[in-house]
Order: sequence, then C-alpha cells, then structure tokens
Amino acid sequence: MPTETAIDEDELGLIDQDLIESRRVKLEPGAELRVFGYGSLMWRPDFPYIDIVPAALHGYHRAFCIHSTHYRGTRENPGLVLGLDRGGMCHGRMFRVKPEHAQAVADGLHAREMVTGVYEPRWLKVRLEDNRIQTALAYVADRRHPQYAGKLEIAEIARRIKKAIGKTGSNVDYLKNTVVHLEEMGIHEGVLHRVLRQVEQGQ
Repeated sequence: MPTETAIDEDELGLIDQDLIESRRVKLEPGAELRVFGYGSLMWRPDFPYIDIVPAALHGYHRAFCIHSTHYRGTRENPGLVLGLDRGGMCHGRMFRVKPEHAQAVADGLHAREMVTGVYEPRWLKVRLEDNRIQTALAYVADRRHPQYAGKLEIAEIARRIKKAIGKTGSNVDYLKNTVVHLEEMGIHEGVLHRVLRQVEQGQ
C-alpha cells in the first residue's frame, strides 16, 4: 500500500536508497513482532495480527511534521501528514503479530512507511493499559530528512493543510479522517482538534 508521504518517481532519485535499505527491520526467527501505530496504521493495518491493544508512548508525540508532496500535496504546494516527533506523549495502539507472519509484516511495513526514508524504525518502550511495558516497533520522523517540516504553529499547520491537494485528495480530508478515527477510538487529540477548528473557521 502506498504511504501518504510517497513522492513522484523523478524525486525518488534524490532519496538515499542505501539508507532506506539499511533501515529494513530484520527479526530473529521465531520472534513475535509488536508494532506501535499512531496514525492510519491504527485503523488500516493491512496485515494479520493476534490482537490490538491501547498503548501509550512516552517521549514522542503525534504531529503534523512531515511534508507530503504527492498524496496530500505537491512539490509546489506541500501538504502535511503525521509523524512521531520528539517530546511529550502519544496514545496509540500496539499490534501483536505471530512469529510465522512477523518478517512478512515487517517487510510490508518497510514498503509502506519507508518509500522516501522520512521515517526511522525504532524499538521503543510502550505502556499498556494494565501498566505492563512492552517493546514495539515504531516509525519516528527523521529530523534530518528534507520532508521533515519541523515544529509548526497551529495557525501555520492549518494554513498549509487548507490549501494542499494531492493525488489521493485534499489535505483537509486527511485531517478530518484522522480526527474522526481518533475520536472513534476514544483518543481526544487536542492539537489536531484545534487545527481542524481553525481550518473549518477559515483562520
């Protein structure tokens, strides 16, 4: 499945393919895979899993910190999509994948998330509802990547999202869809709600 941060073929030549390949996750045979989802992965995993449970990741937060120049914007008018950025805390979901499916799922996630190398796979500690700590694979925004947008003010995020349209639709639709799904999962993300209000109010 194409990622929301994928770019045009002529731009792929500018991406460090060796770096992307070096970040491919290789698992020990017989190991179960745990994956932390914080965006579309939570409601559209597209892989088999044993179960999915609420989880909290400390030290990172969900943010519109990734430029989208293909699916939700263009090179001339980039949109913004979600990434995990340093600082704060993020409520998400942890998936458990059977050992027999683990490497295939890891390879599928690599194809989905690592098209441009804007994310860096990391093994991070997440806390479950029963306070157990588990180690899970998470895709963190690479601050050195040219698609990294940095920390933006809410008004600026709203301004960029409101005017961006890409191959799969408007950036506004991406924002609304994200907020709706987070609400359905009981995750009330204040920043995303404030961005949406500004977009809808035309501010």
